[in-house]
This record gives sequence, structure tokens and C-alpha cells, in this order.
Amino acid sequence: MMETATDLTVDELAARAGVTVRTIRFYSTRGLLPPPEIGPRRVGRYGPDHLSRLALIEELQHQGLTLSAIERYLEQLPPDLSAQDLAIHRALVASWIPDKAEDATREQLERRVGRALTEEDLDRLAAMSVLVRTDDPRVFRVDPGLLHLGARLLDVPIALETIIAARTVVIEHTRSAARELSRLFKDEVWEPYRDGGPDDEELARMKSLSAHMQPMVVQALVTAFQRSMKQELRESFGKEGGNGPADQEVRTAQG
Repeated sequence: MMETATDLTVDELAARAGVTVRTIRFYSTRGLLPPPEIGPRRVGRYGPDHLSRLALIEELQHQGLTLSAIERYLEQLPPDLSAQDLAIHRALVASWIPDKAEDATREQLERRVGRALTEEDLDRLAAMSVLVRTDDPRVFRVDPGLLHLGARLLDVPIALETIIAARTVVIEHTRSAARELSRLFKDEVWEPYRDGGPDDEELARMKSLSAHMQPMVVQALVTAFQRSMKQELRESFGKEGGNGPADQEVRTAQG
């Protein structure tokens, strides 16, 4: 349901990701990017997984993580993560930093996503909160953290109403999780200083603790969500036929 072909040259990958070819080479030598697929004439070809990984690295850098810390973070991820899995990680990481919407014309959007966009495409991207229409019909406010994920979802055969409903569910439950995590942090970390208030050193320590918690919480949320979805699929489809892939997976795990 998503693009899987490795059909980008290193120059095209750099243009899509908004980085330099030199940066891609450097990340590759550090092991942050998997090697390209070698095509005809020994030309390296890149695909969606490289693009998603570059976007994730960018967000981790925005968080203030060093390259060594990013290496450790990526090493903890399962090796078989797909491009969409990486995009989910990136979207969750991006949620920790302030909004940084950018103005873009339709032509600029099409260059970034590598395809022409119809009016229906723009409506779907707006429903996914990837972009917002402005008073100028030629200009859009775009969330770059969601742009590539939203562009890939354009080809998924899901009705616009379903996308809006799914977005509502996600927002509702992620806000609930954020509210509970904030309460926990407040009660366990901030509350002991409620009377006198923390001094500068203690405040800096709390900010450092919050920064270190962010990658762990993001990974925990993604992992918990993926496991919950797998369990839901097992329970839903396993009841119907009893011989489907989900049911076989359950029997394998139990046996």
C-alpha cells in the first residue's frame, strides 16, 4: 500500500530530504543509514526507508541529541522497521518540539513529495493536518514533520471521512496519554518543590530529566501501539476463520 521501490539516486534523495549529498554520505559512514541497493552500472538506489530514516534523524537532532545519542536510539529500533514505521516514530518525536509550520506553494509541495497534487489530494492532506489552506489559494501552511507520511497515505484506498475519524481517535487518546504523563511528571518530579520552588540547579536537572524521558516515552508509545494493533487483529480475524495468518501467528506463539 506504500511505495517500496528503491528508485531514488543519492541526489534525488538529498533533494527530497532537504539535506546535502555530503550529509547522506556522512550518515552512511556512521551507520545511521542502511546501504543503498546497487542497480545497473553500480549506481546506488534509495527508497522510502532511507527518506523516513533521514526525517527521523532530523527530528532527533531538533531534540538536541548528539550523533552518538542518535546512533544509540536507532540501534534500539527493530531492524525490520518499514518506512511507515519510521514515519510513525518521526511523527511522535516531532510532537515533542514546538510547531514549525512553513509556508509553501503548490509547486513547492509537489517538488517535496515528488508527485503532482490534485485538489482531492490537498483535501486529504488537510484532513490529516499535514497542511492548512491560507487566504492566498496559492499558499499553504505545511507541517514538514507530517508531509512525507501524508503524501504516502494519499494512495491508500481509505475514504476521507475515515481519515478524519481516525485522526479524531488518535488525537483523543494521545492527548489523554499526554495528560496522564504530565500529571505523573508533575506529581513525582515537580510536586516535591511545590512549597519552596526549585533553585536554578534543580530546575536544570528537571529539564534534563524531561529531555531524557522524551525518546524513551516515544519508543514506548510506538511499541505499545504496535503490539496493541497486532493483538486487536489477532482477536478480530482469528475469531472468523481460525486459519488466517493472524491465527497461525497466535498458535505459533502459544506452541
